[in-house]
Amino acid sequence: MQRAQRNSLRLLQWMMAASLALPVALFVIAATISYTSTNDIADREIERTLDVAHEHALKVFETIDRSLAELNEVVRNLSDDTIRAREPALHRRLKRLTDSLPQLKSAWIFDADGKALVNSLASPPPALSFTDRDYFYSHIDQSIGTFIGMPLTPRPPYQGARFFSVSRRRDSDDGNFIGVIQASVLPEYFESFYARIGSDPGSFFAMGRADGAVLAHFPRLNHDLRLDPGGPVGQQIAGQPERGLMTIAWPSDGIERRIGYRRIAEYPIYVSAGLETSAIRARWFATMGQHLVFGIPATALLFLLLAFAFRRTQHLQAEAAARREAEDALKHSQRLEALGQLTGGVAHDFNNLLTVIRASVDLLNRPQLTEERRQRYITAIADAVARAAKLTSQLLAFARRQTLKPEVFDVGQRMQSLHDMLATLLGPAIEIVTRLSAEPCLVNADAGQFETALINMATNARDAMQGKGRVIFEVETATTIPDTPAPVSGNQGFVRVTVRDTGIGIPAARLGRIFEPFFTTKQVGHGTGLGLSQVFGFARQSGGEVTVTSEVGQGSTFSLYLPRVPPDLRSQRLAPNTAPAVAGSGMSVLVVEDNIELANFAADGLTELGYNITLVDNATDALAELIVDANRFDVVLSDVVMPGMTGLDLAQAVRDRGIGVPVVLTTGYSQALSQDGAAGFDLVQKPYSIEELSRVLHRAARLRRVRDGAAE
Repeated sequence: MQRAQRNSLRLLQWMMAASLALPVALFVIAATISYTSTNDIADREIERTLDVAHEHALKVFETIDRSLAELNEVVRNLSDDTIRAREPALHRRLKRLTDSLPQLKSAWIFDADGKALVNSLASPPPALSFTDRDYFYSHIDQSIGTFIGMPLTPRPPYQGARFFSVSRRRDSDDGNFIGVIQASVLPEYFESFYARIGSDPGSFFAMGRADGAVLAHFPRLNHDLRLDPGGPVGQQIAGQPERGLMTIAWPSDGIERRIGYRRIAEYPIYVSAGLETSAIRARWFATMGQHLVFGIPATALLFLLLAFAFRRTQHLQAEAAARREAEDALKHSQRLEALGQLTGGVAHDFNNLLTVIRASVDLLNRPQLTEERRQRYITAIADAVARAAKLTSQLLAFARRQTLKPEVFDVGQRMQSLHDMLATLLGPAIEIVTRLSAEPCLVNADAGQFETALINMATNARDAMQGKGRVIFEVETATTIPDTPAPVSGNQGFVRVTVRDTGIGIPAARLGRIFEPFFTTKQVGHGTGLGLSQVFGFARQSGGEVTVTSEVGQGSTFSLYLPRVPPDLRSQRLAPNTAPAVAGSGMSVLVVEDNIELANFAADGLTELGYNITLVDNATDALAELIVDANRFDVVLSDVVMPGMTGLDLAQAVRDRGIGVPVVLTTGYSQALSQDGAAGFDLVQKPYSIEELSRVLHRAARLRRVRDGAAE
């Protein structure tokens, strides 16, 4: 019970720890999954936003490219003088173009000397040379198609926002360079678009050339930025030149971002979109915060409930411990009362038996005693001894200290063999009903003790019915013992022997005491109170149980449960113990007995039968005798309970040393034998007769001779 209570407290402690550890573990797992999921969602958002930015930039550049191509067609076959002559009309056309395209700041047509023939800003254009601009000198030596230049600041007298150029080469019919057509593109147009689509916190956009020059940036920069092609960004793009994702500290501000980039088809331009990693983590923190809002109160509530249960259990167990102390004190007093009742009952019965023996001895000592009276007194002494042995056996059976002689037998067959005896015991006025199981009901138990238990239950039923009524004997199999902690008995279940009577029944207040020794409701002289105690002790020592149900006026039902054994085992019957004595014919017996009177009795009786007896009063000296010359003895007879080395220790030592002398053990009570059995040695129960002792000794010696002959 105390172990179960400690286990319950330990379980509550584990549950308290688990109420914290498990949510923490689940939170860590959920946080890991959520972190991965948040990053995946952010990557997908970046990819979708990058798709939009890429599509937008592609359309812008394609539109500008088509506009430049149309302007080139308009002035293809016109000389510079003709273009100057038509400058007002061309100026209006360029202005309409720039007004219709918000991404354009201006449009220009240059001659081969880098001077503006016409533009959309001023008419006529100032006589300035633009040969130092990259959008001009890049086309002089060769045709490179559409050129996208660096971010530039307007040259006075022109003013306004910074721009980058998109330009194309003007060729004559023979392919010579005759000028440039150029459009000035506003970076702020792209930045405004990025601001509209990048509403999420931490959004980032950039557009730049393949050489690292940044053309547009969001958030906006107050300075020019050019990425190092050998730096982290350049190395990442060099490894995956078309598109990719990377996490990097952006050079302009040092903020770590998750960035996706993609090249615009047919143009040496990259667009990129991304999110600050701090913003991604903020999303993750927000998600986990929602879990914590519900998880922390629930976990705290569960922990507090378990803590309350733990404290409450401790309190209840403390109260239970106090109650147990009071109950133990009460049980102790009850045990003292039962011990007094037990000793009183034993003293009463043994005094009666000793009175019979003493009176018979006194009468035997009278002179001129007739043979008939002498034999009667001897018979009275023998009967008293048998009754005393039975009383001792019942006491040991109740205490579960009896050395049982188990054998495999069928309970149903044994019940049938006892039918006639039970009929005689119960009397003609009691109807006997026997119900046996159709299948074998084999048990491994002491058959004699089983018959005694059955007779005790039948006698109890007879007395409860006052000699008239009906008793039902039933044998069947059972898987468990109802309402009782069943002893361990393997997988075969139990055999249940039920004795049901129609007697007066047992009051509920007495049901808890009917198995106590010497407790009886019968009149003085009509019962010892040990019958049901023997049933109880036999059942428990055999690994079974006995239960009782009763109701006043409705009779009682006793159920004896014995562990069932597999049906493939066969019954082995013990040899009867009523055969005559066996002559010794010079057989040498080493008798080991510390009780000198009992030793002399055994020696005298065996000597009269022709045995040669050597007496030793302790096991140590007996072992020394056997070591010196074991061939002197045919068999060893040893008491079990002796000071120092016991008889069982002696038998084990003889076996371990390979001494070939058989050992027969004898005892009236041995706790070691009651728990572990006789370890394969022959056993004679005290009190024994000389006839029984001679048979056992002779059988042990004969088995030795047979074994030695087979070995030869």
